[in-house]
Amino acid sequence: MGGDLRSAPDGAAPVFMVRSLRDPDGANLDRVQMIKGWLDDDGETHERIYDIAVSGDRKIGNDGRVREPIGNTVDVDKATFTNTIGNTTLAAVWKDPDFDPDQHAFYYVRVLEIPTPRWTTFDAVFYNIKRPDNVPATIQDRAYTSPIWYTPGQ
Repeated sequence: MGGDLRSAPDGAAPVFMVRSLRDPDGANLDRVQMIKGWLDDDGETHERIYDIAVSGDRKIGNDGRVREPIGNTVDVDKATFTNTIGNTTLAAVWKDPDFDPDQHAFYYVRVLEIPTPRWTTFDAVFYNIKRPDNVPATIQDRAYTSPIWYTPGQ
């Protein structure tokens, strides 16, 4: 991913085909999101997150978001997790439902894994010390693509 989109044909909006695969040594995938940013007519910037593919039986709502969390298989005391939730791959074809051909915009994809132990949780178990209570015990790692820029009138 990454690049530039030129002016859209009349009545057309950008369509993206996205496919993600989990790291062979990592956690399963929770969801894939399209992040859209745009510049409105007053020069103000905006961003919106669209969930475009989700694991499990969860459904994406009319607002483009899934409301149910994926769940959590982390055993904090052992600093382990299982890949019994999530998917190894997620894919979607997404068309921008709010496309305005006269507005500058950008798009990038974000992929979220299922929760895994945070590094401080791993260290606490490995060194047999108290886990810090001022940070979360788990984390959801993410991967990001390079942006695609849309510039009207090119």
